[in-house]
Amino acid sequence: MPSIDINCDMGESFGPWVMGQDLELFAHVTSANIACGFHAGDPDVMLRTVRAAIEAGVAIGAHPGLPDLQGFGRRTMSMTPDEVYALVIYQVGALDAFARSQGGRLHHVKTHGALYNMTARDPALANAVARAVHDLDPTLPIYVANAAIAQAARDFGLPTVFEVYADRTYQDDGTLTPRSLPHAMIEDVDQAIAQVKRMVKDGVVRSLSGKDVPIAADTLCIHGDQPGAVQFASQIRTALEAEGIAVKTI
Repeated sequence: MPSIDINCDMGESFGPWVMGQDLELFAHVTSANIACGFHAGDPDVMLRTVRAAIEAGVAIGAHPGLPDLQGFGRRTMSMTPDEVYALVIYQVGALDAFARSQGGRLHHVKTHGALYNMTARDPALANAVARAVHDLDPTLPIYVANAAIAQAARDFGLPTVFEVYADRTYQDDGTLTPRSLPHAMIEDVDQAIAQVKRMVKDGVVRSLSGKDVPIAADTLCIHGDQPGAVQFASQIRTALEAEGIAVKTI
């Protein structure tokens, strides 16, 4: 039986400002990427989100990003590999401490936003991320969706989990369409479901130009900050299970 994990970016609120519907989404996902306080989140939010994930039986992942709360970690910054290494150590270590303190454990690491994109363009930065994860815990998987970070993870012997997206379109090279371009986002749930089914069952995705591109699909990302995220996640999970695709944690 084909299977897939459903992950969601969570814990992105800050102080009294609330983003997303985390508590409702926990019923429909199997792993959570929890913000570590740099691009989003704060210690109180991290603790609440970890506790909620443990209660829901959802796997806990660290979601390190750039130190840019105002820009939500989506603005590129000039950083050296050593700076990225320290950035990842700091954030993943903090989230791991929250998980262990509450009787849970860290399940994976997934970089966020601009940091994620920077690793795609610069193998040295991808190497810094993988080295940081390895030095913290060499058994910890990295969720990957670009060749540079996937290769870096393999170089350090880290488990790799290949991520796909239901709500994003793809380019001919298998990368996501940049958010700055038209048609980058998929808002129609039926279109998203059809895309995910093909990725899981056939190992291909239809690019914006109409080309079928090979793709590996181990985990599916749902963006918790998009409008109607709970209904989106619920409908996708129901449709996948109806198709005989098991939804479960890696």
